[in-house]
Amino acid sequence: MNENTMNTLGYHQIQNNVASCALSYLGKRYAKEMKPMVDPGLIQMRLAETEEASALIRYGASVPIPSLDGMETIMDLLGTGYLFSERDFTQLAQFLRSCAQLMKYMEGKSEAAPTVSRYASSMMRMESLLSEIERCIYSGRIQDQASKELTRIRKKMTVNEERMKRKLDSLVSKHRSIMQENVISQRGGRTVLPIKKEFRKQVKGSVLDESGSGQTVYIEPAELVGLQMELASLQAEESREEMKILGDLTSLAESYNREIALNTETVGVLDFLFAKAKYAATMDGRTVQVNTSGRITLQQARHPLMGASMIPLDFAIGRDYSSLIITGPNTGGKTVALKTLGLLTLMMQSGLLVPVGEGGEMAVFHEVAVDIGDGQSLEQALSTFSAHIRNMIGILEQANSSTLVLIDEMASGTDPGEGVGLSIAMLEELHSRGATVVATTHFGEIKHFAAAARGFENARMEFDTATLQPLYRLCIGEAGESYAYSIALKLGMPQRIIDRSQSISDQGISKSSVLEPFPNSAAAQKTEKKVHSPAATEAGNPSLQVEDTKSVPPKKKFRKGDRVYAAYLDQSGIVCDVEDSRGNIGVMLRGRKVKIHKKRLTLSISADELYPGDDYDLDIVLETKENRKKRKLMGRKHVEGLTIELPPEE
Repeated sequence: MNENTMNTLGYHQIQNNVASCALSYLGKRYAKEMKPMVDPGLIQMRLAETEEASALIRYGASVPIPSLDGMETIMDLLGTGYLFSERDFTQLAQFLRSCAQLMKYMEGKSEAAPTVSRYASSMMRMESLLSEIERCIYSGRIQDQASKELTRIRKKMTVNEERMKRKLDSLVSKHRSIMQENVISQRGGRTVLPIKKEFRKQVKGSVLDESGSGQTVYIEPAELVGLQMELASLQAEESREEMKILGDLTSLAESYNREIALNTETVGVLDFLFAKAKYAATMDGRTVQVNTSGRITLQQARHPLMGASMIPLDFAIGRDYSSLIITGPNTGGKTVALKTLGLLTLMMQSGLLVPVGEGGEMAVFHEVAVDIGDGQSLEQALSTFSAHIRNMIGILEQANSSTLVLIDEMASGTDPGEGVGLSIAMLEELHSRGATVVATTHFGEIKHFAAAARGFENARMEFDTATLQPLYRLCIGEAGESYAYSIALKLGMPQRIIDRSQSISDQGISKSSVLEPFPNSAAAQKTEKKVHSPAATEAGNPSLQVEDTKSVPPKKKFRKGDRVYAAYLDQSGIVCDVEDSRGNIGVMLRGRKVKIHKKRLTLSISADELYPGDDYDLDIVLETKENRKKRKLMGRKHVEGLTIELPPEE
């Protein structure tokens, strides 16, 4: 998958969340290396595994996953000639015991979780290795019985230490009066007596050290020299024998290199699997059915990083349509809907359960391409529009039938007219390649295109017009409004500016409408004075005569029954609803009613020419199936040598 896609949709945060649920270093590593897969069979198997693990956790099971403490170092050094220490073998023995415990536990869960149990059944017990480690090492120390030679050496050391203890007790009794304190000390591994400096000549032996104040000297009595040399010799023999025992244990462990590696990897996989299950429990994740046909049907879907704060989303695409155009007000949830769909797709293809209702179905895509965010860059001198275009070029290069395309705010960042045309052309191209497309927009022309074109569908984010608050619910099959005027008015925009904006929108932006000033404004009063001044009526002022006589011819209004042509859709239709207050006209295109602004329509044939006769009821023709034959008979008329065909019945 594209790295930009995963960054934009927040996939790396999902990786970190799963890693935080893992116990072992391998489980955390697998979580952070997790990537979406494209094999539908493998994806379905991974989902089933996670569902099994999730069921075990849901029913209160405490799975004994080994922590792998110290195993990372052991696996890195095993087979390199490194001599493992008592601590290393203690950790290895704990790992082997934990593996045996896990295998025994999973044997009892083979019916409830057969797939997960198979992982544990593939592990090796290595009882002989564990037994040998436990015989030789206990509590981090090599046992006396680890070898016969070590047993002999340590017995001699015990005898030597006993003799030394008796000798020391005798010396302490003898020199107690001249000792600084009744404590036997060690200097350089040798046993010494703390003697007051002024009495040092009374003790036979070697001065090995003195105190910081110089008042105490530490003397090794001559009677202990022989015993201490013998003890040092025995300690050296002990150390050599211990190294030999550790070397033998290391060789034995290396002979189990493959088995240890297998168990370690299996524990890491199981830890990762149960980490996915634990993360699913935090968001009430469920499995979904997987397909390769582009079908997505989700109920109660939620963004995994938003939790309970998000209103669940119902979503469907891929059956009757493969491209969905979402409209609605700003902050209404359109972008969240895009990101939710994209992130849930990446999660599902990673084998993760997703926060949706029961019975969900999702498609597997080889690529998820996104254009979300304005993408401005001062360093690269990219404007919003340039960034969008660069993203779209990249999307077009890879788009095919196994691509999910998510586009936020189509036609933004440039001239609306050109942006709309470019957006519709890109939508047509993506649709022709078989891509699954979900896009958001505020532009009515794109909504009208989606309503008329095959394979496209409109959707809207619901909005409470009474409270002017978004409801964050997706309603498929209807186009929405941006509610810009209502929102602006609620936020404090003056009413006169809202009225003027509506007037401009209804009339279309033309030179005359732009030059027309606000009522009661200074410019309006000045213009009024200029027009009605006596001087203005003089015949000798040709400029004012032109101003007085200049007028804009009234625009022809479309009537029901007029045949009109929408250039941007490249389709003709019949006017079925008269113009509303916003300048939108209802047009029947291919059996579907579509609202199109009058500026986008041109008259092909008037209703008078198309349906001659006073007794002809257009509403009945358009809406009553009973009179369909009459429509077909009367609809075929010859006008000035042309044959006009009415749209066929849907």
